[in-house]
Amino acid sequence: MIEIILAALIVYLAQLMLPAVIGLATGRVDTAYLLGPRDTTPETSPSIQRLKRAAGNMGESLPAFMTLAVLSIMSGAANAELATYWVGLRIVYVIFYWAHINNVRTIIWLLSVACLIAMALNLL
Repeated sequence: MIEIILAALIVYLAQLMLPAVIGLATGRVDTAYLLGPRDTTPETSPSIQRLKRAAGNMGESLPAFMTLAVLSIMSGAANAELATYWVGLRIVYVIFYWAHINNVRTIIWLLSVACLIAMALNLL
């Protein structure tokens, strides 16, 4: 389970960095902006804005996942498979969000929430 927790954190960090990396690659931002105080926000593309929203969504669900994962370790609950599915679904979610595939993205999000619910139920 510890490896899955670390994978979830790596996925989250990658999501946080992805808008800046794509912004650099497309020339929408430069290193001076990224290294500076960011007092002004450069004009970004809709796809970069979607990536930022997807990272925000991950930031909202990550605390619940982490809590359930740590409780699973402490209680010995068999949640490793569900946790792995959750991480995988979160990776697929950001790809579909970025690609602007809305209906499937929502289903993927619901499946990730179902994983969290199942993890919680396994703790009972």
